[in-house]
Amino acid sequence: MSISMTTNDTSENTLDMGFSALRESYKTGASTPASVMADIRERAAEYADHNIWIHLLSEVEQAVWLDALKDKDMASHPLWGIPFAIKDNIDLAGIPTTAGCVAFAYTPDVSAQVVQQLIDAGAIPVGKTNLDQFATGLNGTRSPIGACHNSFNYDYISGGSSSGSAVSVALGLASFSLGTDTAGSGRIPACFNNLVGVKPSIGLLSATGMLPACRSLDCMTIFAYNTDDANIALAVAEGFDARDGYSRQNPFDNQARHYGLRTGSLKVGVIPAHQLKFFGDESYEKAYLQTLDLLKEQGFAFQEIDYAPFDEIAQLLYEGPWVSERYIATQPLIDENPDAIFPVVREIIAPGGKPPATSLFKAQYRINDLKQICLAQMAQVDCLLTPTAGRHFTVAEMLAEPIKRNSELGYYTNFMNLIDLASIAVPTVMTDNDMPFGITLVGPTFSDRMLMSIANRIQQALPLKKGALEAMAMPSNTTPVGNNQTIDVMVCGAHLEGQPLNWQLTERGATLKAKTTTAPNYRMYALAGGPPLRPGLILDQDKGDAIEVEIWSVPTANFGSFVAGIPAPLGIGKIKLADGSQVAGFICEPYGIEGAQDITHLNGWRAYLASLR
Repeated sequence: MSISMTTNDTSENTLDMGFSALRESYKTGASTPASVMADIRERAAEYADHNIWIHLLSEVEQAVWLDALKDKDMASHPLWGIPFAIKDNIDLAGIPTTAGCVAFAYTPDVSAQVVQQLIDAGAIPVGKTNLDQFATGLNGTRSPIGACHNSFNYDYISGGSSSGSAVSVALGLASFSLGTDTAGSGRIPACFNNLVGVKPSIGLLSATGMLPACRSLDCMTIFAYNTDDANIALAVAEGFDARDGYSRQNPFDNQARHYGLRTGSLKVGVIPAHQLKFFGDESYEKAYLQTLDLLKEQGFAFQEIDYAPFDEIAQLLYEGPWVSERYIATQPLIDENPDAIFPVVREIIAPGGKPPATSLFKAQYRINDLKQICLAQMAQVDCLLTPTAGRHFTVAEMLAEPIKRNSELGYYTNFMNLIDLASIAVPTVMTDNDMPFGITLVGPTFSDRMLMSIANRIQQALPLKKGALEAMAMPSNTTPVGNNQTIDVMVCGAHLEGQPLNWQLTERGATLKAKTTTAPNYRMYALAGGPPLRPGLILDQDKGDAIEVEIWSVPTANFGSFVAGIPAPLGIGKIKLADGSQVAGFICEPYGIEGAQDITHLNGWRAYLASLR
């Protein structure tokens, strides 16, 4: 079977490399994992001048994993036969890890924890991909084997440091890939190659078997065509690893089942016009403004945030003491054989042995001060939205001013890991010169599935092709999901604003969302006892009325303790509101109204209290 993956071939032989399409091809017998891998090797030879691979696996090297599929049921192995690429600072057993430096190379006996989990789920490694040496750079030109060229235009950069990982997927040589991200390496290449780039919360994916650039900041990343595929790969790859000192347990509300299609209105933070930077790229500026206009039509409401504290944090990544972590990662090579390191990379890393500990502590103090400002702004919106990059440089432009241009590439990305945020890069439109443009969504730690669900909504509203291929990338998951960071609770009595028990909400961080009424199907009673006086709400389809209520948004983490403190005969159930929607709210057990006063005719607790004066 011949598989064509060029950008201009729409023939019947073109194979869709998306997860669901590829699995369907296997089920029908139209292709096999072995035939797909053989065709990938054939196609990879056509792109040899793109410098995608450091080690493309041979048929013999892949045989062990292909043979293992015979004993794996496709239904219970979500990545059965799915080809994936691995950035060459991540270990694959028996294959050298070079980090883009031959003098540094070693051959691991075991695969990185994430790689092994993907293989166990049926995924097949294609090879180890090119990168900015020692994962130092955002551009894809800092490799001794040559710059990794863009999948759309050979003259442009691919983005880095995870350059080969992104280009391999964009050209259909893998269905997804692993990268890493310290400063933007899992996002910039996604933007430049029309892919989704997931930069998960630090510690969500194990770092065991990954050579870090900055161990305290690094995380593995995933490149995929759409959010559906990215969620499947992330679900397999994630997991706590006690061997990794930075690994963390994934909380319940960030599990894979919470990914879907984000519905309802969204309030999104954006950067004011005077703080945006496009570095002379008018096509990217136009694409960004076009993206905002399109998203407004899809129910996105924008609120400006002050980007200055985010930018100050970003500058500390390369200009501050964190360069010492890069120095640690390359020892003893940089001490004993510095000429083995790519010149620009050496220029960046070499000073890392000099900063004193006092510089680190001073920088940490400043970051914590700025983090408070940043998180306070983020708490006012569902997420932040930035351009992923301000300009797409040519290879020639990058090589002419490598450090300056690389710094410009990181203007929108460098701050995120320093203050422990999650993000996802998502393509939105093509520029006037037919190059990809995309945005990045940013949220707090462990907001990964929330961000992916918003990105799903964007991809479904603004459909684009899969990388540089012809097949469309639009995800198909339409399961509605809302904001899982808070839970809306209806209150109707002592918890109303200004009432004696309102502190039980406000001290848990709850905020007043709306004042409304129930559907006209409820009776309200003033219960015996107190203080404080309390009402009881009972459903009565025949003799009910509309009751004035308030809706409060309670942080999910504090909802359980709030409910646990509610005394009998009251409890929390589903209440129908005037607009027909249902919300969690106070209800009363029927036995509780024995001896109680029916106050339904007053249509609310405040009116009842006024009647007592």
